[in-house]
Amino acid sequence: METRVAVIAIIVQDSSSAVSINSLLHEYDTYIIGRMGVPYRCKGISIINIAIDAPQDAINRLAGAIGRLNGVSAKTVYAPAAEN
Repeated sequence: METRVAVIAIIVQDSSSAVSINSLLHEYDTYIIGRMGVPYRCKGISIINIAIDAPQDAINRLAGAIGRLNGVSAKTVYAPAAEN
């Protein structure tokens, strides 16, 4: 199965979505390389970056599910495809 490396950038404005985000990340934990979360208290948001190595459809499903949560934005950046 071919995988892609990507980073999912997440901005959380509604902290009540944190449980749902963590639940989704737990579902995809076998693909997650690492994660970094930064609370930006003076703006009332949290910034989360997820490094992931997964099939492209799995990355799209995860980012889409996160982005549909209330008060949450998600964007994905892909590493260039590996040349064989």
